[in-house]
Amino acid sequence: MQERDGVILEQQFDILIAGAGYAGAVSARALAEQGKRVLVLERRDHIGGNAYDCLDKHGVLIHKYGPHIFHTNDKRVFDFLSRFTQWRDYQHRVVANIPDPAGGGKPGWRLQYPVPFNLTSLEEAFGKEEGKKLGDKLIAAYGAEKKVTILELRQNPDPEIAALAGYVYEHVFVHYTMKQWGQKPEDIDPSTTARVPVFLSRDDRYFQDACQGMPLEGYTKMFEKMLDHPNIEVRLGVDARPVLKEAEGPIIYTGQVDELFDFKFGPLPYRTLDFAFETWRERDCSAPGMPYPDPDHPLRGDGDFFQTHATVNYTMDEDYTRITEFKRLTGQELPGVTTIVKEYSRAYTGAEGEIPYYAIINPENNALYAKYRAEADRNPNLYLLGRLAEYKYYNMDAIAARALELAERL
Repeated sequence: MQERDGVILEQQFDILIAGAGYAGAVSARALAEQGKRVLVLERRDHIGGNAYDCLDKHGVLIHKYGPHIFHTNDKRVFDFLSRFTQWRDYQHRVVANIPDPAGGGKPGWRLQYPVPFNLTSLEEAFGKEEGKKLGDKLIAAYGAEKKVTILELRQNPDPEIAALAGYVYEHVFVHYTMKQWGQKPEDIDPSTTARVPVFLSRDDRYFQDACQGMPLEGYTKMFEKMLDHPNIEVRLGVDARPVLKEAEGPIIYTGQVDELFDFKFGPLPYRTLDFAFETWRERDCSAPGMPYPDPDHPLRGDGDFFQTHATVNYTMDEDYTRITEFKRLTGQELPGVTTIVKEYSRAYTGAEGEIPYYAIINPENNALYAKYRAEADRNPNLYLLGRLAEYKYYNMDAIAARALELAERL
């Protein structure tokens, strides 16, 4: 055996994997079941990557790195993950929360529209009759059950559709997008803006995938079972980079590709998130600072809950982009206490403790990534896998599918 930087690389391992999130854990399990002996090195002190969940000091199951909602149309991925968890049936619904101009000056009065903005949202925003008229016109132009991007609607020559697009653009899209990305919407890659559509349907779910749900015991439990295999060894608190050059055989790397090569071409830009967790108790509902202090306010959470939906987007005001209430996600029964998280988006600087969450996709950044990709391709045993390694946005099911495909190739 060899030792480098305090890490023992034992020769009996067939494959080294850097990272124990979705990319690393799924590929590790699939390879282990092929008879490969796998060593997983994880820099953090836990498995699960950004999907990691845990109990806070109040006993609420929280997602430490922001909310994760599983959804997929990929039966193979769903069947694979279902071997390691049961599922809680959960259909994610999101509302946009904006100031109510008709609130009569009462503090905290708001309007809520389903997100994506849909036929129901139209009627709530413009009245039932006018909303239905606009909905019929949109369906005639684009077809029922279609998702049309806001930027596409703004280009429609019909003045009523253009006016509608302007309303949605202002109240649902532009301020939220500027907070999330720190850019004007026109400067963002179309593949990103395409994720913010108007949905010509009354289906108010955020996702329409056939399989949706939350791991019944949480994501961490699912990863624990996934990595529980005699051919897998996981070592936490270990940075894999110093030992990669000593590894013999295939390496799957799921971390930042620019960091892997010591930023030799310059850092790749990312957006990061700051999370502000707050715990509320039922007795605090009338305390100053609650968003709906009036006990008769129609948007207040009821009983043991802070808000009406698991996720509420703040699309026009507030510095944060959204508030998520975990008990509404997980179904956890914990009377009298609830924990929420507010998300603040900003530029990633690379400072200690910051986490790169979202690649900023544009031609300039793609060209920079291509340099790192070419550098990685010089090592035929090195495989880049995941959001950070590939500098792309992936949903959880998509990266699980890529991990299964890579395991097959290896």
